[in-house]
Amino acid sequence: MALQIALIVFSFLLGLLVLMHKGKGGGLSDMFGGGMQSSVGGSSVAERNLDRITVIVGLIWFVIIVLLGLQMKS
Repeated sequence: MALQIALIVFSFLLGLLVLMHKGKGGGLSDMFGGGMQSSVGGSSVAERNLDRITVIVGLIWFVIIVLLGLQMKS
């Protein structure tokens, strides 16, 4: 039961983190005018930290799914 609740929480958190990222261009954001801004230079510290947090949350989400799969199998 705890893994299922954790999966719901991390799924919601992962969705929010992904939506917080800036569009890189070439996708749906360009169709609606999101690609008009161009970033000069590299990523800021906040963007790099957001990337790291997103990857960590994604890995935790993946581990929870694997653990739930193993739990259902046994």
